[in-house]
Amino acid sequence: MSSALAELRPAEHEHPAQWLRRVFRNFRRSRPFYGGLLAMIAGVPIMYFPYAKLSLSGMTMTMATTAGAGSLIIGVLLIVLGLTAWFQPAIRVFAGVATTLLVLVSIPVSNLSGFGTALLPGLIGGGLMLAWAPLPEPEAEAAVAETAMAQSTAAESATAPLPAVPAQAAPPAPDAAPAQSVEGTVPSRTGDAEEGR
Repeated sequence: MSSALAELRPAEHEHPAQWLRRVFRNFRRSRPFYGGLLAMIAGVPIMYFPYAKLSLSGMTMTMATTAGAGSLIIGVLLIVLGLTAWFQPAIRVFAGVATTLLVLVSIPVSNLSGFGTALLPGLIGGGLMLAWAPLPEPEAEAAVAETAMAQSTAAESATAPLPAVPAQAAPPAPDAAPAQSVEGTVPSRTGDAEEGR
């Protein structure tokens, strides 16, 4: 049994830290948490580097240009998509596809995806959002199992031979005795044919 399906401990006499841990665990398991987290992590360096004042050997570099505006938009969108995956898990497929595309667009737009620091987290986060699926509800799981059981018993009963009914007469046996000919009818056997002449 995986830890996602394990029973939750009762909340009686629970320490506030334990309660917070339990609530966070339930939150994390019910949505693409790590995909959204990696998408937000990928958005930070894409936004940061174009507006940061980098110093290389005493020389200050700034990149606040029109490419910096594109980097700012891509970074903000990645953070918004990560939060969307957390708080609206129903649209996780859209968020995953959009995250992957934005990270790929950020390669030429924002200094090779923030000097390569956002490329892997963004692609992995988008893939995790696409791959995540919610756990089936226990009631729905029981209903599906019950429906499958009913279908299998119906299929078995359709192919099984019919049971004999006690009040029903036995089926007629194959013709073992010679057929009796009735006057005016054509006899069915050669011996009967001679008798009929």
